Amino acid sequence: MGLIGEVLMLPFAPVRGSLWAVNQVVAEAERQYYDPAAVRAELAQLEKRLEAGEIDDEEFDRLEDELLDRLEIGLRPRVGTDNGTIR
Repeated sequence: MGLIGEVLMLPFAPVRGSLWAVNQVVAEAERQYYDPAAVRAELAQLEKRLEAGEIDDEEFDRLEDELLDRLEIGLRPRVGTDNGTIR
């Protein structure tokens, strides 16, 4: 973008900065949500809950499937996208 374009876009700088910050927060949240170590810890906790009788087999299977889906996504090679998120 040329000098004139930069000058014309100057009033929008706070919005662009805010969008960048939001994208960074979303990217970090996704990184933590799909972190394989965190998902494995949640799987271990889920198994403890089953053994303690806090949840039944049906609930365990449902939650385990969700966690395994997250683990699968977390183990995929990460490719950056234009907005900074991973998938």
